[in-house]
Amino acid sequence: MIRRLKNYLLDMRDRQRICISLCKGTPMMQARTINLKQPATWEFSAFSQNGEDGILDVLRQQLASENRYFIEIGSADGIDNNSAWLVVAEKYNGIMIDGDPRLVERMKRMIAGYSIGVECYNIFVTVDSVRDLKSMALHLDPDVFCLDTDGNDYYIAKAILDTGFRPKIFVVEYNSVFGPTRSMTIQYKEDFVHTTAHPTHLYYGVSISGWRKFFRGNGYHFVTVDRNGVNGFFVDPACFDKDFLSGIEPLEFAENQYQYKKFRKSSEKQFQLIADQSFVPI
Repeated sequence: MIRRLKNYLLDMRDRQRICISLCKGTPMMQARTINLKQPATWEFSAFSQNGEDGILDVLRQQLASENRYFIEIGSADGIDNNSAWLVVAEKYNGIMIDGDPRLVERMKRMIAGYSIGVECYNIFVTVDSVRDLKSMALHLDPDVFCLDTDGNDYYIAKAILDTGFRPKIFVVEYNSVFGPTRSMTIQYKEDFVHTTAHPTHLYYGVSISGWRKFFRGNGYHFVTVDRNGVNGFFVDPACFDKDFLSGIEPLEFAENQYQYKKFRKSSEKQFQLIADQSFVPI
């Protein structure tokens, strides 16, 4: 009985969050004056925590062909992420994955019903479990693939491409603590959790320079980072007009505004707090 009451209250709050996201996202999307050369003008945030909804909106419109399919690893409760707009507003099909069973339970109750082709899975994704993802996916070339595990992202992204996936648009979280030039990531640990890895919570993920080197080596084109300094956007150039890609003037690096607000110091000074940790060059 207590659990049912708790779920009822959570569902009421989640419905309110969805309504708020739609109500703020629609006017933000329409109020933009888009300049295809300036990704900062693409941004808007409905469900996404930064400007990802808007950047993905413009990139999807530029696709040569589409299958209206997405995959997101690290989708939390299904609402505050990069794929909720695709599901709720655009009726995309796809897969949402998170490692927390309580969040996935809420995701199934609240988000899955918005599109008949949405599947929600409770998986703590590792390099080995990516093989299972291949058997679940309906498309190995989804329009959008989002990766946000706050940890082993580099190793998981490598396993995703090595397994045979070729997303048209690949969104990855980067850690601005590494700065704009360091090309590195953390050491792989299968059960890595960034909130317990270091007391600052700064030891996680991949530098933007590392991501750019990785994706360039796999034939992808760097588009931009968002202005809040959280996500990097990469695309398969075979799926886009060459003139569109060559005309983009990307934002190449931005400080993570959440981390900057918390520590009140630049990424270079933040890095000194974790400089004694183990890193892997890319």
